Amino acid sequence: MTDTIVEHADRTLEVGTPLVEMTGVGKAYGAIRALEGIDLTVNAGEVTCVLGDNGAGKSTLIKIISGLHPHTEGTLKVDGQEVHFGSPRESLDHGIATVYQDLAVVGLMEVWRNFFLGSEIRKGRYPLAPMDIKGMREIADAELRKMGIAVKDINQPIGTLSGGQRQCVAIARAVYFGARVLILDEPTAALGVKQSGVVLKYTAAARDAGLGVVFITHNPHHAYMVGDHFIILKLGRRVLDRKRSEVTLEELTAEMAGGQELEELSHELKR
Repeated sequence: MTDTIVEHADRTLEVGTPLVEMTGVGKAYGAIRALEGIDLTVNAGEVTCVLGDNGAGKSTLIKIISGLHPHTEGTLKVDGQEVHFGSPRESLDHGIATVYQDLAVVGLMEVWRNFFLGSEIRKGRYPLAPMDIKGMREIADAELRKMGIAVKDINQPIGTLSGGQRQCVAIARAVYFGARVLILDEPTAALGVKQSGVVLKYTAAARDAGLGVVFITHNPHHAYMVGDHFIILKLGRRVLDRKRSEVTLEELTAEMAGGQELEELSHELKR
């Protein structure tokens, strides 16, 4: 653990401070066990990469941390206190923000409108008070620039931005609204090489700002570029749990590809 100190959300945190801890967490839907015995720690100023193919349990893991579905086994702690989320609002109130693949943006609305979507600033008391449009434009522009994100016009529809730029706006929005833990759901899945690079850059920026980042992906190359800790899921179970210093990209890729199963298939094909 390093002794680097970061300032975030009115708190002084040491890089490596546990923000979210899962111990023996499992989730069952009737007779179907989607997750079993998952141990995972999300630390401040670090990126925890969770990898796995479709059906590995990544989506269920996201839903538990983000409050969509409660876990049925094990314990979930935030800041050392055990929690059992009943809704996404409860998770958000604990500083956990999730950026899903669909981003929850409205394509025809301006960038600044999407930045404040659902959390608009008003001049006076709601519901009759008008929105502070000038203030929201200025804040959105300043916050995006703070993250190093420059858009041509804060008033342009967000649908005119590239996929990578939209992901970065969603990340900046989460940081502004006080997220301490940021969950990114397959952020590079539908992007090209260049735009994936943009998203990885701002994932690292969120980490350097002191957030604990959970990076969900099936791409070991993208994970290895930003990850500090790697977990691979298979059929709801953890099959690999390593720090960056303990695993190479080749080992990570081999395990994602199937490891021993792939080797056995290779022998069968040769015969």
